[in-house]
Amino acid sequence: MTIRLKRVYDPKASGDGLRILIDALWPRGIAREDEPFDAWLKEFAPSTELRRWFGHEPARWQEFRQRYFAELDERPEAIEALRKTIADADGPVTFVFAARDTEHNNAVALRDYLEQRREP
Repeated sequence: MTIRLKRVYDPKASGDGLRILIDALWPRGIAREDEPFDAWLKEFAPSTELRRWFGHEPARWQEFRQRYFAELDERPEAIEALRKTIADADGPVTFVFAARDTEHNNAVALRDYLEQRREP
């Protein structure tokens, strides 16, 4: 399973495949009618409390990941459904996100979570 990552503000590319927004909030400046992604799975975003605590502070990244992974561990059915969506995709899957920081955001953490907790 290869999951690509891309900012929602970057132009669509044919190699993006299935584009999934995994942020809790609709991205600023993006019109809904522009359809910049194929699905919006906000249930995979971190909780509001965790998102606010993190505040995209790189110094909090490791703790954010631990807390976010714990939240994801509490949603096994949803994670299984996401794995199925990814497996059923005809081609690549790209998680799109609005954060400016391309290295410290929930899309990176969710991809890492799925990769680290692969099924045998």
